[in-house]
Amino acid sequence: MMKIVFSALFVLVATLGIVNLIADDKEKIIEVMKEKPVQPAGKVEMTDEEWKEKLTPEQYRILREEGTERANGKVYDEFKKQGAGTYYCAGCDAELFTSDEKFDSRCGWPSFYDPSKAKNVKYNTDFHLGYARTEVRCAVCDGHLGHVFEGEGFDTPTDKRYCINGTVLKFVPAGGDSGGAEKGEKVETSN
Repeated sequence: MMKIVFSALFVLVATLGIVNLIADDKEKIIEVMKEKPVQPAGKVEMTDEEWKEKLTPEQYRILREEGTERANGKVYDEFKKQGAGTYYCAGCDAELFTSDEKFDSRCGWPSFYDPSKAKNVKYNTDFHLGYARTEVRCAVCDGHLGHVFEGEGFDTPTDKRYCINGTVLKFVPAGGDSGGAEKGEKVETSN
């Protein structure tokens, strides 16, 4: 009987591992744009249906439902390889961060020490994990971006860590060179 239980458990664990590998393979990388997007003139508001049409399912889950992408995934790997440039909200194209504020906190998610356009970022206190955390949201479309943590001892000008979901960012390399993408076209890079 124990052999059957262990065999069933092994099959279950192996199956879950394969499912996770398949899910990881389909994980969306950060969109890379050739040109800077037009900045929104005011607040961006849409219905849930309009958001679902505009965003990928993962972007919708994070931006509109306050989700979190998996730590240390393909998005994070791609982020670490990106050079100089600017990061925009995938929901509304508002400028949020630049590579000047980017640093490697080794937390598994894209990290910045300050936003490049403070007016495009707002903060809320959330208690989703049972204690107070400072949530970071896009001030233009009210999309969930991640959280900010202070006083962790990082050698940055602010000693803050903006822990941001990379899936909800668009990246425009400095100089506009994204490897031949047309305006607005996503560039897939091999890892």
